Amino acid sequence: MKWDPATYVQFGDYRDRPYFDLTARVHADAPRHVVDLGCGPGNLTATLAERWPAAEVTGLDSSAEMLAQSAAHAERLPNLSFGPADIAGWMPSEDTDVVVTNAALQWVPGHRDMLARWLAALTPGAWFALQVPGNFNAPSHALMRGLADSAEWRGRLAGVLRHDDVVGGPEDYLNIMLDAGCDADAWETTYSQLLAGPNPVLEWVRGTGLRPVLAALSAEDAREFEAEYSERLAGAYPAGPYGTVFPFRRIFAVARKRE
Repeated sequence: MKWDPATYVQFGDYRDRPYFDLTARVHADAPRHVVDLGCGPGNLTATLAERWPAAEVTGLDSSAEMLAQSAAHAERLPNLSFGPADIAGWMPSEDTDVVVTNAALQWVPGHRDMLARWLAALTPGAWFALQVPGNFNAPSHALMRGLADSAEWRGRLAGVLRHDDVVGGPEDYLNIMLDAGCDADAWETTYSQLLAGPNPVLEWVRGTGLRPVLAALSAEDAREFEAEYSERLAGAYPAGPYGTVFPFRRIFAVARKRE
């Protein structure tokens, strides 16, 4: 599945806010190696390199399109680098003191088991911070799944959209972190985002949740699916006098390995 960096950053202010809310809870003083799993276009990873200029900061992503955008950030920050990686096969090194993963683990089946292994491998005093979407039951996702499972589309989209096992709740990540011998904090936030323009929720999901559907369909079928989905979204998210309110629920968890 290819990613479009320009579409992904279209709502940059809104998409970036959870990252800063997450990393604000990481209180590492002088980390040696900082890793951003699923770094995307790299603009947010760059803020970690600026925050910890003495650390080696590495952004990893499986998307060549995203990594092509990240190169410019590495050119201006000598302690920042990026590389291709499959999150499922990654493990921390002995000097990895901070791991951040923002809006990426929902794409990785079995990531809760992986989280337990990552935490077990971290050295005492290291930090792990994650954020995942918690809006899979929201109309934006439920309407998409319902349409994909309709008689018209089921044959072409069977198995494309995951749902029940995508992410855990805050308590799931909290318990994994506590079981791994960490001090941990987990919470959720719903951002009431005010989006502008005609049917802006469609524009939003084009950058993330709708991508597997579009990738599975021909160009003509994708346009047809999107048109029908757009009508359903417009009914679920009507425009108000100030714009369209889009509730955006996120799940956060931060752990520090006990020394």
